[in-house]
Amino acid sequence: MQERRNEDRREPEIVYSHAVKAGKRIYYLDVKKARNEDLYLCITESKRKAAGEDEAPQFEKHKVFLYKEDFAHFMEGLEDVISYIKGQLGDIEERQAFEPEHAEEKVEEVAQEEEKPRRGLFSRFTKG
Repeated sequence: MQERRNEDRREPEIVYSHAVKAGKRIYYLDVKKARNEDLYLCITESKRKAAGEDEAPQFEKHKVFLYKEDFAHFMEGLEDVISYIKGQLGDIEERQAFEPEHAEEKVEEVAQEEEKPRRGLFSRFTKG
């Protein structure tokens, strides 16, 4: 009896997966197989949470399950809201892929910016 309960609780099998890296987030698109052999889509957003220097990195995850009978309606709604956003904002610049060869240039730019004195709301209370 205990084996059957544990079997019911096991995670559904992932039969296909695709990861989409988008800045600080990763979206996992996993096709899973239900106990009745049916397939469905599980969309997981994973975002790294700020952690202290000595702490192991932690991730915040959110999941959405999308079933085949809802695919057409979901795609229709997604296309509608994307079209609306593009209509409001015009062309949307796609996120650039991380290119390690340009990473050193970015580090140098940030270092130069940090050398400049900062002025802000609390600048009169801090030295610098």
